[in-house]
Parts: sequence; C-alpha cells; structure tokens
Amino acid sequence: MIPVRGYAGRKVAVLGLGRTGLATIAALEAGGAEVMAWDDGAAARDRAEGVTLVDLTRDRAFEGVDLLVTSPGIPHLYPAPHPAIAAAWAAGVPVDNDIGLFFRSFATEDYEEFDTAPRVIAITGSNGKSTTAALTHHVLEEAGRPTQLAGNIGRGVLDIDPPRDGEVVVLELSSYQTDLARALTPDVAVLTNLSPDHLDRHAGLGGYFAAKRRLFAEGGPDRAVIGVDEHEGRYLANQLSEGPGDDRVIRISAAGKLAGEGWMVFARKGFLTEWRKGRQVASIDLRGMAGLPGAHNHQNACAAYAATRALGIGPRNIEAAMHSFAGLPHRSQRIAEAGGVAYVNDSKATNVDAAAKALSAFPRIRWICGGLQKEGGLEGLAGATDAVVKAYVIGREAEAFARQLPGIETEICTTMEVAVARAMDEAEPGDTVLLAPAAASFDQYDSFEKRGEDFTQEVRARL
Repeated sequence: MIPVRGYAGRKVAVLGLGRTGLATIAALEAGGAEVMAWDDGAAARDRAEGVTLVDLTRDRAFEGVDLLVTSPGIPHLYPAPHPAIAAAWAAGVPVDNDIGLFFRSFATEDYEEFDTAPRVIAITGSNGKSTTAALTHHVLEEAGRPTQLAGNIGRGVLDIDPPRDGEVVVLELSSYQTDLARALTPDVAVLTNLSPDHLDRHAGLGGYFAAKRRLFAEGGPDRAVIGVDEHEGRYLANQLSEGPGDDRVIRISAAGKLAGEGWMVFARKGFLTEWRKGRQVASIDLRGMAGLPGAHNHQNACAAYAATRALGIGPRNIEAAMHSFAGLPHRSQRIAEAGGVAYVNDSKATNVDAAAKALSAFPRIRWICGGLQKEGGLEGLAGATDAVVKAYVIGREAEAFARQLPGIETEICTTMEVAVARAMDEAEPGDTVLLAPAAASFDQYDSFEKRGEDFTQEVRARL
C-alpha cells in the first residue's frame, strides 16, 4: 500500500466504494486521514464494512472536509457533474482522484538511501494501452528490473507495494483518470494513439484529447513517447519538442517509416526500427511473435520498446522479452486452432478503430460483431473490411448494426451462441473466426471480459 501523504488528522471524503474507492480509503487511513465515504448503490455501501458512511449529497455534508476523492467512473463534468462533486465545488473543497494522490505520495524520504530512484511509466491512449502496459512490465521483468503493474490493469495505484531501489511502476491510465488528477508527474509518459471514444464523458473529441494531453502537460515527463499516426499525436509531439533533434520526445508509428534528427521508433512490414540522430540504431523482426499479431500490436510493441529504451534497457533484451510475451486475454487472443481455422478473441475491440485494426491482422475473416454502438456509427470501418468473408452480428440492435455494413454478407445472429455456431459451421481452412465487436458489451454482458469469456466457452464447447 502507498499511504497517502499530507492529510494526517484531516477529514477526507471518498465518493464511490468499488475497488478504487476501497483502496483509496485504506491508503488515506494509513496516512492518518479521517475518512468518510458514500456510494449511490446500496449494495456497495453494504459491502463497505468498517467505513464511515455519510451521504455526500445532503446539505452541509462538506463542512470541515478538506478533500473529496472520487472514483474514475463517476462523471465530474460531462454529461453532468455528480451532485456530490457539485456540492464540493460549491463548498470550495478540492476534488481529486486516486491517481493524483498516488503521484503526491509515491516519493518518500527512503529514496535518499536508494542507489537508483524508482521511476513511473504512465501509459494512455485510445487503443492498445493495456497491451502496451503489460508488455512494458514484461520487458522490465525479463530484464531483471523490479517492477509493478497498476492502474486500469493489475492493482489499484494506491494498493501497490512501496517501491524498492530501482523499481519501475508501470501504470495504465484512462482518460477518466488523467482528466481529474491534480498531480501527474510520471518519468516516462506514453500516448499510444487517439480515436473517438468516451465522447459523452468528455463532450466530444476535443475534450477527450485534452484529458489525455494532461498526462504530458501537467508535470512534464523526462521522456514522452508519442504515437504520431494521428493529427493529435503529431500536434502533441510538436508542442513538447524544442526542435527536430530534441530526443526528450520519442515519436512512434505503425503507419510507415519515420526519419529525421530525433528519436523515433516505427514498425513497417513487420519490422520494428529504432532511428536516432539520423541513423538506424536497432531492428527487430516482429512477424513471428505470437503474442503480438497484426499492425496494431506492432504499434504497441513500438510504444513499449521506446518506453523501456528510455530507461536504458538494451534492444536485444527487449527483443528476447517480446518473444516470450503471451499477450493479454480478450486482446487478439488466439484461443484455439482446429481444422486449419483459427479462433481469435478480441472482445476488447469495443470501438470502431480497435475493430478496424483487428480486421487488418488476418487474411480471411468470419467476423462476429455487434453490441451497444458508440457515437459516430461504423463509418471508421470504411476500407478495413476487405478481408471479411461474412459478418455474424450479435446484440439487441443486430439488424441496425448489420445495415451499416454495406457490401458485406451478414447474418443476424443476435446471441453469441448462434454466431459462433454459424461461423464454425461455415469456416474453411485458412479462415479466422474473429470476435472484434466494434461496440460496447453492455446490451448483453456486464463487461467486455464476460463477452470474451462467452465466445471462448462457445468455441471450445464445439471443438
């Protein structure tokens, strides 16, 4: 646990009693704070044993309170602020989240006794941040560096162990987390890419990008790793750089070759290349790495490579670690192969951009798609479906989803059971049965993980 510093003997309110909220309460109390908390859900309140519960929406709830800490899933601005957050504003009480508390509490006096100060790598982006974070953590482990993985993946940031000498903490951070944190000071900050997502929460793409940008603008990382395959990434890299040779910014790309005086890492035709000071420094063949299939994973590999190179890990050490990386569940996860047909679970492809990247990774696809559509429809799939032999559409709005796939043979299946059965019946050697929904799961499942587990169970039951 990371005890929260600066609030000993002071009253702190916590909004939300999920995993993040409970870890935050424990860390605040470990730091000597007096904590009260609230959750709108009665079930969450019932599970919070030993927690002082105070309805933060009632009048005068914030009298004497020094800080409100809110969980990332609770809206604080758009589409409308939670009433407790609005009440904190009215009372002049600062609002923060666990990420802000982590960065304010991570460094301690113990650092003076360390040979190498602990570091933090913070990774954000629309797609690939979980794989990039896990791969970065894996590379560090394989290189013999003490490391912990936390944030949106692994443990909560305040639930990790106090850092050891030379340790590297790898954080995956969502826009919900970066948007509100009052302190953001990683040593290395990474933006994988940017595509439309969570637009209702951020009032559009500009607000979404602004939330991501805070990771780089608030504290000023020693190194910034920026995906430059979109305008926003190129803009951010330009904003952070003092000139073409400024190697504090490492540009990464999976769209083509980068060149120039600076520090760059790019993937092209399955090869990762490090380019620095106008010449090639290293090259890695990614094509045979089972845990990193497709161009989108090659972009993740570039980001993890750049982040670990920024900490001094050698190219050959990184390459060896990438070969042993198994990948993550629900992210281009090959779950089976039988009769010449591969079965791939990419349930995490919850938006159009992620699905488009998954669809580019395989030559002949029987595509299971559909679910709760996000704002913007399916226009972003234009040009990405050439490898699709047939689409098997699931979800409560399957017919409406299928109508947005002109030129593709579609079958309305509605349920995963029917979609998997039909795809397996019709699959031929050389085909890939791919779950890449291009939609959220909440019309039928509690999470994308549950959706991916259902796909996996249905496939394995029929093999």
